[in-house]
Order: sequence, then C-alpha cells, then structure tokens
Amino acid sequence: MAAQLKPGQGPLDYARRPWLIILFGLVLLFLYAPIASLIAFSFNVDKTGVWHGFTWMNYVKAWHNDAIFHALSNSLAIALCSTIVSTLLGSMIALCMWRFRFPFRSTYEGFLALPIVVPEICMGVSLALFFSKTGMMTAVRDWIWPFNLLNIICAHIAFSFPFVAVVVRARLVGFNRQLEEASKDLGASELQTFAHVIIPFMLPSLVAGALLAFTLSLDDFVITFFSSGPNSVTFPVKIYSMVKTSPTPQINAASTVLIVITLAATLFAMKLQSPQKSGH
Repeated sequence: MAAQLKPGQGPLDYARRPWLIILFGLVLLFLYAPIASLIAFSFNVDKTGVWHGFTWMNYVKAWHNDAIFHALSNSLAIALCSTIVSTLLGSMIALCMWRFRFPFRSTYEGFLALPIVVPEICMGVSLALFFSKTGMMTAVRDWIWPFNLLNIICAHIAFSFPFVAVVVRARLVGFNRQLEEASKDLGASELQTFAHVIIPFMLPSLVAGALLAFTLSLDDFVITFFSSGPNSVTFPVKIYSMVKTSPTPQINAASTVLIVITLAATLFAMKLQSPQKSGH
C-alpha cells in the first residue's frame, strides 16, 4: 500500500511552490483572455470597440445576416461530412498498419505523415491545381447544396484523416492481444471479436480523432481559401473578408456561437470517453 505524501514531500504540494500557481495563472490568461474579450464584446452596443453597454441585438443581427448564416451552414456541413469520412478512413488505415505487415510499410507511414508536416499554403496550392486540372472546381459549382461543397470536403478529408490515423494507432499500440485470443477461444467469430473487443478499446481514440478532425475542418482557412469557389464560402473565409473592412459586433457574436459549438462538441466527446459508472 503506497504511503501518503505529507506536505512538502511531493510535487503536488502547490502551497510551497507559489511560482507554479503564478505560472499556471499566466498561461490561462495568455490562452483565454483573447477569447474572453471576444465573447464580452459580442454583447457591446458600440461598433468602435469601446464598451458602451450590453445588448443581445448583435446575435439577432448575426442570425438574420444571410451571408454569415450561409457561411456558417457551409462550415458545419463540411466539418460534419469530412469528420465522418476522415474517422472511418483514418481508423481503417490505423488498423491495417497495426495488424498487418506489408512491403514498403515504413514508406507508407512516412507518406501518411506528409499532410501533417507539409505547410498548409503548399497543400492549398497543390489542391487548387488538382481541382483546376481535373475540372472539379467548376464542375461542382452548379450542384445543389451541400454537393457544391464537395471539393472543400475532399480537401479537408485529405489533411484530416492522417490525424485520426495517428491518434487511433497510438491507442492500438497498447492493446493486449490476449484479449482477442481469449474472445476467439470462447467461441466468438472475427466479426464478433472486432465489434465487442477491439472497437470498445478503440472508442476513446475514435472520439478524440473525430473531434480533432471536426475542429481542424471547422477552423481551417488556408486550404479552404484555395479550394473554395465563389458560391462555397465558409465561415473562416467570410469572417476574414469582413474583418478586412471593419470588425463589427456581429462578427464577435458569430464567432462566439462557433466557440460554443466547438465547446459543446468537446464536452460531448469527453462524455463519450469517460468510463461508464457501474450500477453496483
């Protein structure tokens, strides 16, 4: 039985290390002060950036702004579609690299990491050239929504699924193969073992990878800017075009809504990752 640490004996005694508390507070201030100011000024009456009063009208105006609403709808649709495909594709690739040995496996792993390490500007230009040469940039322009966003969805899948593959494979490294063998010894088939043993073990990494793909897609600007057409503007691209002229409280309100959506997705993912409480 491990002995309990007394005050002053272990690294958890923060009372004797006030510099840790100060450093922790400074890090939180550096990370969240800009977000807090953005949320606060989304309720500001004045448009000049000086606080003159509280109002909800900025959210009402942003909701009735067709351009902002359309761009946000595009971003959510792209993020949802690319997250589903990236999670499926990334998890299957992670399973293949974890279970099988095949020629040029290390080379394939290196190429898989390219979308992660290659600068976004390079990937954006290459995708723009690919869509232009294949005619996809103009072919999807007149399609119905959300199929007119297909080129952006494909671009987001191209840089999102390697992140999912890396996260899922890191989880599978710690899998105990004896659990799989025990399941088969008890009469379970390959499919039953995969569904009831491997997938539950993979679930935290699947949720983490899906959340990472969702936030990357929702937040991306550079690759989307090169892949989008005139009728497929996303929320980051729209906000960028509006900020260049004059920042307004409507932009702050719309950005706050996006923060709330991301926070809700994060809390939902944490809920799925948390172990189920026993009823005993």
